[in-house]
Amino acid sequence: MMYISINNKLFLQEDANISVADLSIQRGYGIFDFLKTINNKSIFIQDYFNRFYHSAKEMNLEVELNREQLHEAILKLIEKNNIPNSGIKIILTGGFSEDGYTMVKPNLIIIQTPLNIIETETKTGVALVSYNHQRQIPQVKTIDYLQAIRLQKFVKENGADDLLYHNNGKVRECPRANFFIVTNSEIITAKNEVLNGITRKKILSLEIPGYTFSERDFTVDEVYDAKEAFISSSTKNAFPVNKVDGKLIGDGKSIITRLINDNLLKLIELDQNN
Repeated sequence: MMYISINNKLFLQEDANISVADLSIQRGYGIFDFLKTINNKSIFIQDYFNRFYHSAKEMNLEVELNREQLHEAILKLIEKNNIPNSGIKIILTGGFSEDGYTMVKPNLIIIQTPLNIIETETKTGVALVSYNHQRQIPQVKTIDYLQAIRLQKFVKENGADDLLYHNNGKVRECPRANFFIVTNSEIITAKNEVLNGITRKKILSLEIPGYTFSERDFTVDEVYDAKEAFISSSTKNAFPVNKVDGKLIGDGKSIITRLINDNLLKLIELDQNN
């Protein structure tokens, strides 16, 4: 049996529902955040809370629970479901709106799902296809994935696994991950108009001998010429990108990406043991 938390009350999955009057359904209005648990321990949870409450503030959504209460609600769900390695999705919707437009009291939904934790599987990489698109309110983790879902057919037709968004040639991010390239001396990720990913933040805190981290604009052409490329996310950590637009990136060995991933895993283990 799987349980879901709605407004700090637990429901069996088959009994968990919200009204069709909710603004998340009527207008696609809401935010979410996603973190993982390893052996029933939430990883980097305060970082995710920072982003969640920031997103809520930016979208004028009031979170009824404070940080401690939200953490308790998550722990209660973890204990009830007993899924040691999992993904925790925290969703805050616009609430039940009588006119389908005016914001009211938000609904807080917490969902837990099993998660296969990727640790050392970095031998194979993903293929991306670039697409000219700038996400709306990119610094906020909204529930708006309209473009990414609409373009699933486009991704498949181009023999890719996912999209790489760029804004008129300036690389941004993937729909569910941040994006990095590696040159001979730099590890570069976009600074402007992207979501500040938690895994991205942890990677930028690392020290990689012979390399400096840089947050700046870079182009799709620079991606093609990169030594390596990788994506970062809660579920994939640092994961190699072997092709962009059908072009091979580097020599496919992903040595720096593997090093970054190993260092990231050490940070995760340290957080898990605290």
